Amino acid sequence: MQVLPDSNPTIRFQDFGPLLDRIDIHIDVPAVEFKWLLSDVFPESSEEIRERVIRARRIQHERFHGEKIFANAQMTPRLIRKYCVIDQPSKGLLENAITRLGLSARAYDRILKVSRTLADIEGKDKIEPNHVSEAIQYRTLDRNFWA
Repeated sequence: MQVLPDSNPTIRFQDFGPLLDRIDIHIDVPAVEFKWLLSDVFPESSEEIRERVIRARRIQHERFHGEKIFANAQMTPRLIRKYCVIDQPSKGLLENAITRLGLSARAYDRILKVSRTLADIEGKDKIEPNHVSEAIQYRTLDRNFWA
């Protein structure tokens, strides 16, 4: 995309799509409301989150023993097929997302890897439709924001 002086460039998804496809999770983080800054109520402590992440990393370490990788994000297409098996409802969710959002094959693989990670965080052996649905949501920002 070339920007000339005194021009009004329009940023389009086509300009950034290939770059965004290489990012696993896209999240829009709204500003925190002032009332929450003063609150003593926290839904989940950093320590609790840390423990869940450590458990998930342990699961991944065990899963990939002998595979020469240590995290879901490093899975090759062969390993995705091996470790990211999904049921029919999850396949339907993915098909709908790919079709409606125009997601790429790279985005498809990333959704599966993030789904596997979400299942690991919950301590689940199998990827469930709610994991796939959440992973799809993390890919929609690129289409909603840049479209």
